[in-house]
Amino acid sequence: MNEHYYTEKPTSEIKEKVFTETYRNKTLEFVSVSGVFAFDTRIDKASRLLIETFRPTGRTVLDMGCGYGAIGLFIKALYPQLIVTLTDINERAVAYAQKNAERNNLWVKVVRGNLYESVGDSRFDDIVTNPPITAGKKVVTQLIQEAVEHLEPGGALWLVAYHNKGGSTYKRIMEENFGNVEDVEKQGGIRVYRSYLK
Repeated sequence: MNEHYYTEKPTSEIKEKVFTETYRNKTLEFVSVSGVFAFDTRIDKASRLLIETFRPTGRTVLDMGCGYGAIGLFIKALYPQLIVTLTDINERAVAYAQKNAERNNLWVKVVRGNLYESVGDSRFDDIVTNPPITAGKKVVTQLIQEAVEHLEPGGALWLVAYHNKGGSTYKRIMEENFGNVEDVEKQGGIRVYRSYLK
């Protein structure tokens, strides 16, 4: 049975895959690792759509549930002026996000904790997430609800999900908590939802 990646201390054997990805003339090299989303030789389709869609609303970004770092590191590469923080509950994810940052000479802050505990009362202009859907509705709902307390006024929560695999539910929860939500981009069954903090 595969180990769940939404865990603090993965116990699965460490296996690595090295690959490169290019977007808008930026090529990054990543090492993905077993026990961390998404163990593959390419960035998963949902994360890639979020990277392609994201446009910053300010100077600070939090990549919530960063995995090995694909979203946050590409955002830093594309917008070097941004201050980017990556966080994950999974200690292996945090270690590999840091390794991937160093591998690509990108200065970001990488911290470990459950949801927002690792960032204290810090606020960000943007929070981006390909949320841990398999961790369950309670975890993703908490991620959305607590985003309100961690965004600057006018800041945005960007969430990517498969619309028919929980995305429509999370879109409604974003509307309930922020009073607004929009489908910024869609590709196949994947949607990028965005809510602004008024």
